[in-house]
Amino acid sequence: MRELLLNYWTKPLPQMESEKILPRVGANQTKTLITIAFFGAITALFQSAGGFLPGPGYLISPFSTAPIVLSTLISLRSGLTAYALSILLLLLIQPSELIVFPFTTGLLGLALGFSITHFKNRIQVVLFSSVALWVGIALVVYAFRFPLLGPSVRINFQIDISVYVFLFSLIYSGIWTEISLRLLARLNKAKEGV
Repeated sequence: MRELLLNYWTKPLPQMESEKILPRVGANQTKTLITIAFFGAITALFQSAGGFLPGPGYLISPFSTAPIVLSTLISLRSGLTAYALSILLLLLIQPSELIVFPFTTGLLGLALGFSITHFKNRIQVVLFSSVALWVGIALVVYAFRFPLLGPSVRINFQIDISVYVFLFSLIYSGIWTEISLRLLARLNKAKEGV
């Protein structure tokens, strides 16, 4: 059991070159621009769902990570463009999400897309993306003094809260790593079928 678990985390990821991950949109600038704009718009809609549909919308908003991951898999520049476009769209349609998205779901999407293409195994991807998410949450809570974790959590630095946030970031990043890798596997199958 221990060997199986260790093998799962340290086994090399499938070859993650951008031309194998997604249909090569980078060869055509117009297609790339349209794809990135689409991903940016979908990201903004997912992220703003919590404001439009309180309750079920909060279940939809975490999915704003996926389009940023896909954009970043095309190229880091494409990911940053979709990230910036999403922020601009949120400024227009749901300004209350501007403090949350850039430092949580958006940052996680950038970190996941970058790490999947540059690191060798799951543990590196999960650690890198969880540290990025943890730093983003810490910035929002401790530097901007925004009660992201709820009104019951004090915004003064506490080591125990910081450890819990890191553990949450680790689990959440692990879940998103698996979602991203499965999504990529499906995209590769769909591409091969065409």
